[in-house]
Amino acid sequence: MRDITDVIVRPLAISDEAEAHAAHHSLAADSFEFLQDRVDGEAWADYVARVAAIERGEQLAPGRVPAAFRVAEIDGRIAGRVSVRFELTDYLADVGGHIGYGVVPRFRRRGVACALLRHGLDALAHRGVDHALVTCDDDNIASRGVIEKLGGHPDHGRPRAVRDGEAKLRFWVPTSHEASAAS
Repeated sequence: MRDITDVIVRPLAISDEAEAHAAHHSLAADSFEFLQDRVDGEAWADYVARVAAIERGEQLAPGRVPAAFRVAEIDGRIAGRVSVRFELTDYLADVGGHIGYGVVPRFRRRGVACALLRHGLDALAHRGVDHALVTCDDDNIASRGVIEKLGGHPDHGRPRAVRDGEAKLRFWVPTSHEASAAS
């Protein structure tokens, strides 16, 4: 098993096109959209530039918020991705949360999910967010374990949300290392 220190979390790059498409297709079986909001026919360089603009709060589609998109890399291969939403819309506050992550199946159980979630929590802490709302499918035992490992506590007011057929478990996770280590 790899240690999370072997995982590099970084912005998406122009050179990632083939790896990112492979990750996208690999996660499609799980109904997980690796390349969020990629438009058919959009040039790769334009997509990478748009992802960077969204992080700066530019080129936001209606109902979207500024968000960082990072990929996890192991030995030069894309192993997963994380989206860190810096604000919450009604939908995100209900079922989407601040952070969404996915790991390519062949890289699972190697600490990638923990590295991605930790990166997202750090990014939110840097923006002044003390606790992040993180959700997972109600049947995703592995993701629930990752969230709890990093200090996540069920939302006691509303531990489960169902919206448009999506059943999600809701957790509040401290963004600081000290707070999550104390859990």
